[in-house]
Amino acid sequence: MPMRPLLPRLYQIFSHEDSLLILIDADPDSIASGLALKRLLWRRVASCTISNIRPITRPQNERMVRLLGISLTPYQEVDPGAFSRKALVDSQPTHHPLFGDHHYDIIIDHHPRHPATKARFMDIRPEYGANSSIMTEYLRAARIKPSLKLATALFFGIKTDTSNFERPAIEADVRAFHYLFALTRLALVRRLELAEISTSMFAYFQRALSRYRIRHGRLYVFLGQVLTPDILVILADFFMRAGEISWTIMGGIYQDKLVVIFRNDGLRKNAGRLAHKAFGRLGAAGGHAASARAEVPLSNIPDLAPNAQWQLWQEFLIQRVGG
Repeated sequence: MPMRPLLPRLYQIFSHEDSLLILIDADPDSIASGLALKRLLWRRVASCTISNIRPITRPQNERMVRLLGISLTPYQEVDPGAFSRKALVDSQPTHHPLFGDHHYDIIIDHHPRHPATKARFMDIRPEYGANSSIMTEYLRAARIKPSLKLATALFFGIKTDTSNFERPAIEADVRAFHYLFALTRLALVRRLELAEISTSMFAYFQRALSRYRIRHGRLYVFLGQVLTPDILVILADFFMRAGEISWTIMGGIYQDKLVVIFRNDGLRKNAGRLAHKAFGRLGAAGGHAASARAEVPLSNIPDLAPNAQWQLWQEFLIQRVGG
């Protein structure tokens, strides 16, 4: 996409008196995208705050914020009404109820566009593997050389969201990755990659290994109550390493919702479509060809209590997905 007309349009939205709130659902790609937008608007707005709508619990994300010295403000600690401008990166208003509470001046995302998504300035490119690739293009169009911290964050954002280019990506992702490579401290990236799990997660691995069920190349697990949905993502990716597995469907209960994570090998499959077909009528569901997520309020599943036997919940997953 030609960047030359986009950058002036983005800049025209802001004045030097504006205060900007950037909302993210924190993961490496969204954190890096928020940092990049903040850098683009440096000295163009009076203030800029990046706010994460949910607590950061995944070890990899925690280490990224700590090692790179990234300043994030939890959503509960900000007054959205105090900001004259709002932006959303690596997400859309329908992706989380807290996102839907606001009107946005800017939305930059790489997920499929939802029909209800609206903003004064929208740049949505579902063909891109990572939002960090889009933000890298903005920086280059603005002739801004990213700092070591920003380059490392963007590089890691592309690396994680494309799963080292094992997930769908395009040439633009490769170009951004190659450009950032020379500006990134690879030893730091390696430290971020090694922060995937903590010892507190071992019990979940043990539970998943004792419960998994395979049907037609699809591996299903229902973990029960989880302290964070991130463990579902980690385990879904973990089980995809088995050569016999073409799909993983990992479910658990977080707070008052059923959360289901979908992963596949990317061969003539569409995880987003399957997630929407299985759970779209019950809650929010969608994603990419190789990865997707569904969140269903427990009140929409009246036939199963949260404390029902895990076997019943696991069978529910299998029936909904059609395994």
